[in-house]
Order: sequence, then C-alpha cells, then structure tokens
Amino acid sequence: MDALIVVDMQVGLLNGEPKHDLRDVVERINHLAAKVRERSGTVIFVQHCGGKGDDFEPETPGWALLPELHREPTDIVVRKTLNDPFAGTDLSARLQAIAPDRILITGWATDFCVDATVRSAVSNHYDVVVVMDAHTLNDRPHLDAASVIRHHNWVWGNLITQRSVRLARTDELLL
Repeated sequence: MDALIVVDMQVGLLNGEPKHDLRDVVERINHLAAKVRERSGTVIFVQHCGGKGDDFEPETPGWALLPELHREPTDIVVRKTLNDPFAGTDLSARLQAIAPDRILITGWATDFCVDATVRSAVSNHYDVVVVMDAHTLNDRPHLDAASVIRHHNWVWGNLITQRSVRLARTDELLL
C-alpha cells in the first residue's frame, strides 16, 4: 500500500514566475492520486502555512490547495510552517498509523519543500519513490527549472541511505 504525498500545491505558487510544466504536473498528480486511492492507499496533501502577508498566509486565497487537484474526503491534509513537513507536524504519526509500503513524493518546490520531504522521509525510515515528472518550481536566478529538476532527481537517486529511494515516472507507477 502506498501513501502519496503532495507537497505545497497551493494557489500562492501561481504568484511570481511561471512554474515549470505546472498544468501537466497537476494532471499527473491527479492520475497518481486516483491510482493510489484505487489501490487502497492514502493521499496526503501538505499545506504550507506562511507568515502574515505571505503568499501562503493561512485563510487567504493563496493558502488554498489548487482547485484543479482532485481531492476526496478520505484524503489527509497536514499543515506545516517549515520546508520539512515532518518537522513540527503530525505527519510521522499519521504515516505510522497508515504503515505504507512506500511513500510517493510529488509537489512544489523541487529544491526546497520537495527536497526536504524526500530527505526527511528517508531519515524517518520510509522507502521513497520520487515521482520525477510530478514536481515543479520556477526558474532560479542561476539555473532554469528543468535543470534544477534534473539535478535533484540525480541527487535523490544517489542518496546514501539504508532505505530505498527510487525514481519513477508517473506512467510507470500507473501500470
């Protein structure tokens, strides 16, 4: 049984520079979520709670999860204030209760919150599958988004860990 973690896919991410392949990333997340639910898995949406005036300030329009995401009443929402959704939240306890065989990780932003989620899931002794075509960000001052994504996929595939970190494309996981 899988747990799918969808990191910070909120309206506030639409502010600023365009996000790489966002429409298709959302579509792939929706397909994966449907497949995980179909297989009796759990979908967990991580919702960032920013500070006052931030694009992700709680109870403001930017804080909401993207309306294009297909959500079900059985899905879990975990609210976080740091890059790492395991820090200061009940994510660990919820995952312990679910006891997934593996955690699939998707979302925004590749180099911050998605990266922190991957590393923390491994540190918390979970087998991880990074969905390599289902995370996004915008171009950075020193590197375009596609290069950041390619770089992080390579780094995650080469982490030294006692647990499994696998990279897979969405279509592989939908089989």
